[in-house]
Amino acid sequence: MTKAQGTGLCQDGVHEEARSRRRRQSLGARYAYGLIFFATNLLAWFIRDYGAKLLRGLHHVPVCGAGDSKCFQSGGVLRVSLGCFIFFWLMFATTFGARKLHGIRNSWHSGFWVLKSLVYAVSMITPFIIPNIIIQLYGEIARMGAGVFLLLQLISMQYFISWCNSRWMPDSGSNQFGLFGLFLSTVSFVASFAGLAVLCVLYVPSSSCAFNIFTVAWTAILVMTMMAVSLHSKVNEGLLSSGIMSLYVVFLCWSALHSEPKTGKCHTEMKFAKDGGDWATVVSFIIAIFAIVMATFSTGIDTRSFQLRNDDLQSEEDVPYSYEIFHIVFAVGAMYFAMLFINWELNQPTRKWSIDVGWGSTWVKIINEWFAASIYIWRLVSPVAWRKQSANNEELVPPTITV
Repeated sequence: MTKAQGTGLCQDGVHEEARSRRRRQSLGARYAYGLIFFATNLLAWFIRDYGAKLLRGLHHVPVCGAGDSKCFQSGGVLRVSLGCFIFFWLMFATTFGARKLHGIRNSWHSGFWVLKSLVYAVSMITPFIIPNIIIQLYGEIARMGAGVFLLLQLISMQYFISWCNSRWMPDSGSNQFGLFGLFLSTVSFVASFAGLAVLCVLYVPSSSCAFNIFTVAWTAILVMTMMAVSLHSKVNEGLLSSGIMSLYVVFLCWSALHSEPKTGKCHTEMKFAKDGGDWATVVSFIIAIFAIVMATFSTGIDTRSFQLRNDDLQSEEDVPYSYEIFHIVFAVGAMYFAMLFINWELNQPTRKWSIDVGWGSTWVKIINEWFAASIYIWRLVSPVAWRKQSANNEELVPPTITV
């Protein structure tokens, strides 16, 4: 081996080590942003429930005034949400188009945490000096942004279902028998119908709960419809995808019923305090916080679901995921958690330790459930419809006459 060859191998090793380090930093940065998002959720909860008592200094800020609604309660949540949105929107703008690990935008995404901490602090302070009319306008926009987040979450869910189906269910033309896929399908449907039974016990204690009866019954119809369509001979999708989707639909149904105001007799509650406190409220709140963060994080890292072009030929110098999609998901996720904390109502007071409770939240989840099931059924039926349309078009084409 010549000296030049040895030098070249040494340089290649150095470059490979640097590339590996940048990739690890890029992948690790996702968790740092997730922690930032989690801390922002906790800050929004703290300002909503305890800010008026513990942060009395904000009353002297001109835009806050003496009341509690402008910088605390729903107003405080919207201001924290706006600060989080500003931060991730700035990250989206400054990392847009990042494609290579050796680029400056990759370094900005994965490092410079002291500088980004200052950017985050400025982003969080800025909404507390903005007039209230701007905050109210942001609240209206946040409703639409939260809807966009739910749509992105649904797209990610559909991509996950397709991945599971392609991984664990064999092709129709192969001789393989997917035992693990069959096992998952069975577990999914058993859990789905068991979940429906539990919903009947918890939320349909009497025949007077007409709305809950309709919601659970319609969810059962959706589950059976998805199963029947997926097993149709012309679709032949199998039970795994419909089983996972059924679990998701039942979960959305439970979430919708759980968000109903606890004013009627259609809920089975468990008390743990003499003042009528609901221990499930505290537990549900903690679980909901983690669910918001995990939903945003899992949707954000699943950037391939939202790319119009999925190029499998990725070089070693390419970034491991799309930074701009990652940050824009967290930006609309900030709008989503604001709506959950204020129950989709901009000027209504909320109870302590409550989250996503109210008829607005209930209807958002019910519509999301119906929309998710409709999109899934359309995804199964549309290829059959297109094939039939193509066959009809071919029949209408007159045959060519050759002489």
